[in-house]
Amino acid sequence: MDREKFETLVVGAIDNLPLEFRNKLENVDVVVEDWPTSGQLKKVKLSHPSQLLGLYQGVPQTKRGRGYGLVPPDKISIFQKPIEGQCHSNEEIGVKITEVVCHEIAHHFGTDEKTLRRIEDERHRKGI
Repeated sequence: MDREKFETLVVGAIDNLPLEFRNKLENVDVVVEDWPTSGQLKKVKLSHPSQLLGLYQGVPQTKRGRGYGLVPPDKISIFQKPIEGQCHSNEEIGVKITEVVCHEIAHHFGTDEKTLRRIEDERHRKGI
């Protein structure tokens, strides 16, 4: 899939979030990158770039205090090549992008990885 189409799907995933979440995406930059860097992989303790589909880097809203201000934007990276590698059709890519965007935005709102994995496992078991 070309980059422009992929980025359009990412924007669509964000635009389809409930308004109450979209309105609270303050100081967040969402970018599409081909692959994670070695530093990004090291940060999340993964060894192969195909394992990382997205990454939130920043200060979750639940950790922001009164002194939070004048800081660079939080960054959500969505990794195109690993997502494409896990999918067999453009439709699957769109679904996976939505899952990854929601996962990383949940980190922005303070949800930890363990909790997210539990929620995602429950959703998959229920077929949601």
